Amino acid sequence: MLKKTTLITGVCGEIGQALLETLAEKKEHNIVTFDLKPLPKAFQGKSTHIEGDILDESILAHLANEYEFEVIYHMAALLSTTGEKKPLLAHEVNACGTIALMEIASKQSRARGERVKFIFPSSIAAYGLPDLKTKTEHYYIGEKECTEPTTMYGCTKLYCEKIGNYYSEYLLQLAEEAPVRMDFRSLRFPGLISAFTVPSGGTSDFGPEMLHAAAQNKPYACFVRRDVRIPFMVMPDAVKSLITLANAPLENLSTRVYNVTSFSLSAEDFEEQVQKYFPNAEITFEPDLKRQAIVDSWPADLNDDAARKDWGWKPDYDVTRAFEEYLVPNIRKRYR
Repeated sequence: MLKKTTLITGVCGEIGQALLETLAEKKEHNIVTFDLKPLPKAFQGKSTHIEGDILDESILAHLANEYEFEVIYHMAALLSTTGEKKPLLAHEVNACGTIALMEIASKQSRARGERVKFIFPSSIAAYGLPDLKTKTEHYYIGEKECTEPTTMYGCTKLYCEKIGNYYSEYLLQLAEEAPVRMDFRSLRFPGLISAFTVPSGGTSDFGPEMLHAAAQNKPYACFVRRDVRIPFMVMPDAVKSLITLANAPLENLSTRVYNVTSFSLSAEDFEEQVQKYFPNAEITFEPDLKRQAIVDSWPADLNDDAARKDWGWKPDYDVTRAFEEYLVPNIRKRYR
């Protein structure tokens, strides 16, 4: 008999580690984790870990044959900066790897007559504003506005949102009997900040990198202009949003893709927060034109009214609480 299971891919990344920690504490799930890397020592024993490539068909076949998935949290992806350096690989991992997992969720849903939930973290990279004038005039961006991404990462996120909707709503629509389809749900995240994991190549990482460098008494050259503004969220709220959306009744959902956010900061705002707690921080601004252009194409803030209305989304951390209670104490402890 197959084991009913929650799967977390990309578990060694920032979101994956935080999600595993939270789900393991609840002790409600048989958890399988999957990543290219071995599970960090601090997390060993919290899951059955499989080390391998999301593109390895033999590993995916093993997962499909060994487990019955109730929920799949698909965190594995190449992030924006890395994706621009290796666009073909980013497409393979972010698009093809995701679709391969959707196939598993889809087939298991039909075989069991029970929807497998497929929880997918999308990104503000799915947006693409043409210029700074538009970014200023259209401050709060909704889910259906300005979806013209300028990076391979953003393109694959938007594409997988569309494919997830297809697998959930239209797959096998010409079949004689209506199939039970998987249940795709996605969150478009702002820039995410963790106190416990080091930033790993995201274009929104100028803020977290600034904070981690200051805590280590290292100088930091910020790769965007002072005036650049994007939305942010701390990791506990990111995990909360994923789990809350996964637990929401399907009939309450008006869409399969939701914005979520907490607070919006410019790079200068972030610098002020960092220097408030680390007065000796050495921060300079040396914009990288390519990465700068990417961030300029992202919204200054997100409209997350739909998430608040449909499934009660509300962040626990505003900017003051984020720094005072979560980021600064834990990052100081990390580098002490």
